[in-house]
Amino acid sequence: MAAVARTGHAQEPTAVSLTATLSDSAYVYGDASSRTLGAGIEYNEKEPVATSRTTDAQNVPPVIPPDHEARTLIVCFDGTGDQFDNDNSNIVQLVSLLKKDDRTKQLVYYQAGIGTYTSPKVATPFMSSIRKTLDVMFAWNLNAHVMSGYEFLMQHYITGDKICIFGFSRGAYTARSLAGMLHKVGLLPAGNFQQVPFAYKMYARADEIGWEQSTEFKKAFAVDVPIEFIGVWDTVDSVGIIPKRLPFTTSNTIVRTFRHAVSLDERRAKFKANLWNRPNKVELKLGTDIATSTPNPEVPAARPTSFDEPVEKREQPHKPTNGKSNKYTPNLKLPKPTGPPKEDEDDRMLNTFERKYSEKQAKTTDIEEVWFAGCHSDIGGGSVSNKTRHSLARITLRWMVRECFKTNTGILFNSAALRDIGIDPSTLYPTIAPRPPQLPIGTHGIRNPPAKPIPIRPHAFLRKKSQPHPDVQTLLEAARTPFLGSEEEEELHDILSPKYDQLSLKKFWWVLEVLPLRLRYQRGDNEWVSYFGSNMGQPRYIPKQRTNGFKVHRSVKMRMEADYEDEVRRRKGKKYHPKPHFKVEPTWID
Repeated sequence: MAAVARTGHAQEPTAVSLTATLSDSAYVYGDASSRTLGAGIEYNEKEPVATSRTTDAQNVPPVIPPDHEARTLIVCFDGTGDQFDNDNSNIVQLVSLLKKDDRTKQLVYYQAGIGTYTSPKVATPFMSSIRKTLDVMFAWNLNAHVMSGYEFLMQHYITGDKICIFGFSRGAYTARSLAGMLHKVGLLPAGNFQQVPFAYKMYARADEIGWEQSTEFKKAFAVDVPIEFIGVWDTVDSVGIIPKRLPFTTSNTIVRTFRHAVSLDERRAKFKANLWNRPNKVELKLGTDIATSTPNPEVPAARPTSFDEPVEKREQPHKPTNGKSNKYTPNLKLPKPTGPPKEDEDDRMLNTFERKYSEKQAKTTDIEEVWFAGCHSDIGGGSVSNKTRHSLARITLRWMVRECFKTNTGILFNSAALRDIGIDPSTLYPTIAPRPPQLPIGTHGIRNPPAKPIPIRPHAFLRKKSQPHPDVQTLLEAARTPFLGSEEEEELHDILSPKYDQLSLKKFWWVLEVLPLRLRYQRGDNEWVSYFGSNMGQPRYIPKQRTNGFKVHRSVKMRMEADYEDEVRRRKGKKYHPKPHFKVEPTWID
């Protein structure tokens, strides 16, 4: 079993590390093995060819793939308030699947979610709890979370390594922010801890000076690094109470593959989906090679901002309805504005600079965003106890693992652990077998949540500070359950699992639904419309359905065909229907 090495320091930040204040929630897995990298496995550059299974399950290597031509650095950011506990997220589950005992082949970094942060600069437990509360509510320490992941890569990256980043909820936004920082300012050589906060400030600064300084800083001190894979679960649209956006969080040309599992049934105002922006042909031609070109002076500058002002402006692709209709017609009964809102103008300028300072020869990102049945924690995990075998979150976890193999990331997985989540490893290695047809529903029905809801984890600031961190891998292995059947059997049970709508289970969430907030949605022509209003539990909006289409996992269709176990619902003929309005038939993904 791999040793767990705690990283960081418990003193005032120094030249050793200015972001080591996340030491209480960050872990690096690996050992000091000196074995050399073996020969890599041959992969098809194109989409893997689906073939029938040729390897007996008993003969599958303990780690698949057994080797790879490049070392992989994996960075994992957990969701808001999430860490290892009795209802783990898919981030913890993913970490438990990975090979972690040979740092020459794979190195894994795990960071607990926003709201578990402890700063050594805070002298008293009371002030520490206040800061944790602010971190939960407003992502107060987002910069520290991003910089901590950046430092891990800075210390361990060598030329030829593959970088893979995963995240859930605000951790997904943190993951995309880290990728954006790597794009805008590059990666510093190992040991440059004092430069990291300065690099982050230049990354966050969105005016003309900030972009020019980032380019010069990158040329002088940093190196360009590609990102092999970003895999995120239900990225939260707004970080904190005010919707904001950091550069390159909605589009990033250094990312080779982007995979996003999105919730169909989440309704809360502060949990709107942050989707990837697919640039059109004109936008793709606007990129400027920052290594050789001078920025076009004709492009107007954005509104200057303070050097320390966070500028992570975020769009919200949603607008409320009248509470009953799924026809997304905004209620814009406000005086006509004389010009675009300041936030809209900032977003336009930020998009302009992102195109302007992106490499002209960058390859197109392989993007796939798939919608799944369930609410926020049903997608990223954490809605049920670890002792509950079947849940909706397991569907998205298996999909993400399969995408890692289909896109040839080279990430090394433990075969036995894959069986625990319902995947037969022989269907993934040495070739990826096609998914067989789904099993019939039969007499099975969608289950209701327990009569007494399983308590959601208390945030870390509500727990005793003296509680030690557990040995994560030991606890996960102790909780393992045997592989019960085929992936299709597992999927059938998971599809029929209850969903956990927090607006129904936790009434205090309605405070933010009733309060008037600035809401936004994106039209089919990519223009953003802003207005001020109340969300009132309205569903998410799926943009550009007719122009771009959208992808939905096949498990959703199967859930829509099932009856409820509840006798009252069944008598009324009620079925599961996704909350958003489907204007066109989706592309069904397996």
